[in-house]
Parts: sequence; structure tokens; C-alpha cells
Amino acid sequence: MTEAPTADNPGGVEEAKRSARSVTPRHAASLILWREGPQGVEVLMGLRHASHRFMPNVLVFPGGRVDRADHRAPALGDLPAFTRACLERQAPPSLARAIGIAAARELHEETGLVLGRMEDGRLLPDLPTLHYLCRAVTPPNRFRRFNARFLIARAEAAHGALRGNGELEELRFFGIEEAAGHKIASITGKVLREFVAWLALSPAEREARELICFRGMDSRLPER
Repeated sequence: MTEAPTADNPGGVEEAKRSARSVTPRHAASLILWREGPQGVEVLMGLRHASHRFMPNVLVFPGGRVDRADHRAPALGDLPAFTRACLERQAPPSLARAIGIAAARELHEETGLVLGRMEDGRLLPDLPTLHYLCRAVTPPNRFRRFNARFLIARAEAAHGALRGNGELEELRFFGIEEAAGHKIASITGKVLREFVAWLALSPAEREARELICFRGMDSRLPER
């Protein structure tokens, strides 16, 4: 079945319109922070503010684009070897590391949680806690496109008070089925299913699995 053009932006029709020019996807990182809750696995998500043009009132993971400063930012340790290898399939080493930095930075900016340590007011991300899930590229001819990597970390690795900066509202841990029942982009639902499948694997099976990239209208394809 062909998905509606608004499926990747269910909160805003204008942003889903086609662009007459080719738009280069921006590198981005999203973090799935998870924990075991009373009713099962829960993931940290929030609603994008109603004033946002891109996906207003839509439930998303903390995340955003990779900034130039992420390439130079210090960190606590290096990415795990497998996480780094996954990222470097489609990114040079400097960008792969910057993606990990961006995931932790966006988590801190949008939720107040610290994945790592604060030193003189600066975040030092704990990169060794990050696992790789998958990649997704926004369909072509959209006004705004992202080449997004989805990373995973346990909630126990983060600390601090959960508070928003105004970009995400109703920040809290959602059960998987509860999150899937909210207003979400089609790609978010598919990434949630990838995450559930990842949880069911042993560490060895996670490293042996086929890497996935979602392209076009979220076609699930082997990573090149």
C-alpha cells in the first residue's frame, strides 16, 4: 500500500508538499532511551510543540541535526567498536563520532538528562553507552530532509531531572504500545518495531544482524 504524502509529517501538511529542487538530507541523530517499567519496556519520548511547522503535536524521540561543534566536542571514551562500525558504513570516522555526540547533546538540550558528565557547564557525553539500531533517510523532494541515525541507551546510563526546553512537551517514558497508539510519523512506528526486535536478540545476535536503512516512503532496505 502506498502511504499518504503526510505519513512522515502527520502534524503538518505544508511541510509534506513536494519541493521543486533537490534537497540534501542533513545528518541527524535520535536517541532511544529505554528502561524496564512496571508493564514492560518504556521509551523516553515527547510531543513536538504545537507551534512547530515540522511535525507539530507529534510524538518523537529526543534528537536533532548534527552541528559543526559536535565534530570537535570532547567526550567520555569512544563509541563501542560495533556502534562505530555501523555508523561508519555511511559516514567517515569524524562524522560517526559527531553523530554519537549529537545524540547525547540533543537528549540533554531537549530533556535535561545527562548521558555522561557535566564539566564547567559543558556536557561530556558517555559515548561507550551507545548502541546502533538503524538509519532512515527522508523521502526525496521534501522541503526538509534528514539522514537520521537511531541510537540506543539504557535509561540507567543517564541522570538528572527530566525537564523540557519548550521543544518537546509531555516528556515521559511511554510503553511501546502506548507510544505506537499516539500520533506518530510512520517512520517512528517502524523504528519502534526495529527496537522491539533488537531487544529480543542476544548481544551476539545484535552484532550479527543485517543492518537496515529506511528509504523512499520508509522502504525497509539492507544498509549499503
